[in-house]
Amino acid sequence: MEKEKHLSHDYDENIQYIHDYLAVDKSFDLIQLNLHYAGRRMSLFLIDGLIKDEMLHYLMKFLALLDEEELEENPLEQLMQRFIPYVEIDTETDLNKTANLVLGGPSALVVEGLDKIILIDARTYPVRSPSEPDLERVVRGSRDGFVETIIFNTALTRRKVRDRSLRMEYTSIGRRSKTDICICYLADIADEKKVEALKAHLEKIDTDGLPMAEKTIEEYLSGKTWNPYPTIRYTERPDTAAAHLYEGHILIIVDGSPSVMITPATFWHHLQHAEEYRQKPFIGVYLRLVRFLAVFASLFILPFYYLVSTTTNLLPEMLHFIGPKEIGLIPLIYQFILAEVGVDVLRMAAIHVPSSLATALGLVSAILIGQIAVEVGLFSNEVILYLAIAVMGTFATPSYEFSLANRIIRIFLLIITAIFGVKGFVISITCYLLYLIHLKTFYVGYFWPFIPFNLQAFLNVLIRRPVPHNHSRPSFLHPKDPDRL
Repeated sequence: MEKEKHLSHDYDENIQYIHDYLAVDKSFDLIQLNLHYAGRRMSLFLIDGLIKDEMLHYLMKFLALLDEEELEENPLEQLMQRFIPYVEIDTETDLNKTANLVLGGPSALVVEGLDKIILIDARTYPVRSPSEPDLERVVRGSRDGFVETIIFNTALTRRKVRDRSLRMEYTSIGRRSKTDICICYLADIADEKKVEALKAHLEKIDTDGLPMAEKTIEEYLSGKTWNPYPTIRYTERPDTAAAHLYEGHILIIVDGSPSVMITPATFWHHLQHAEEYRQKPFIGVYLRLVRFLAVFASLFILPFYYLVSTTTNLLPEMLHFIGPKEIGLIPLIYQFILAEVGVDVLRMAAIHVPSSLATALGLVSAILIGQIAVEVGLFSNEVILYLAIAVMGTFATPSYEFSLANRIIRIFLLIITAIFGVKGFVISITCYLLYLIHLKTFYVGYFWPFIPFNLQAFLNVLIRRPVPHNHSRPSFLHPKDPDRL
């Protein structure tokens, strides 16, 4: 931790220290303005591009009207309360902390004869306007989404949650990046122990910076480095974030990222989508059950199809039509592996291809690669069919991280089934379920409420209940107010 450097009584020494600490003469965007108002020398340190120029010009006009007599008595109080007409102002005595704050955007005004530095938070960031997130679209509903600026995201959250117990606690992470972090929760609902535990985890993060923003934090919070499943849910929708706050979850908002982290998050949280609550309850139940069916089909349909295709007497006679009529030039297992890798290559190619060419890329992949591969005998029609079902189930998964984890597990189940047959199929699925049961998300069972079993919560998972009849918050969060108002 950086040592404190207290403000001295020598004005020139203070100015020189900040100047050298920031290396003002080494960077063109670091600016030091030497001013002289009311018979006092002043220096303003700021970063070009992160400051509202109009606001600083307005403040300098006020300072230019000062007389020496007006600053003879309580000059700091006079400046703070009368002659700097701005909302976000503060004072600081630590030179190192002051310099680090300047790097974040605020301006530092050092005035000769004052024992404190005045901080003026007139910063502004380049920002795009809120728009609907690509991964969480709804047919009906709000079209606003989080952006890359933390102050905009906290404002969008407060707009949805006008509760006096809403807490926005600021901290920073990164020895060099000093990335702004906000911990957001409802004090009247969230469990204090979980809030303190999360703060303790964040304080232990020791790194130079957060190059991948919230994804870097997740690697510190998840604990299990090689666990493919996300233990934190992400959202770019303010309404989804607000709904989780009301339940008792804790949000982590990271500056520079439009994704807000929701903690803790179980297996079933990653299968929820805002569209279910934007429709009538009956339609919401249908959509949820269809989504569950699609997700579980994406996991198990390929291993099961391979098993019944290569093992006789597993299906009744009426289902003997299941299975490839023509195997193709390469073994069935290699067809599935090549097809899985091909889908991932297509997905990565679509990310790097301009949007105007994405449709053309899809047509080339579907017609030229898929159809011609079948015609020349590399793949069978059944392989393409069942792979398409699995891929649709993958894309129907609301959580992108969760869908990637399911894809890895699907390949694992497929390989084990190909090697060990029926025994491998049964044992691999059993091990997979045991792994999910053993997994924890912030000391909570990842498979809750299935294990440990909670009937009411489990019914809420399976069935999208009408909001007026949903009177309880998730018990695993240990909310202070377990019943909804």
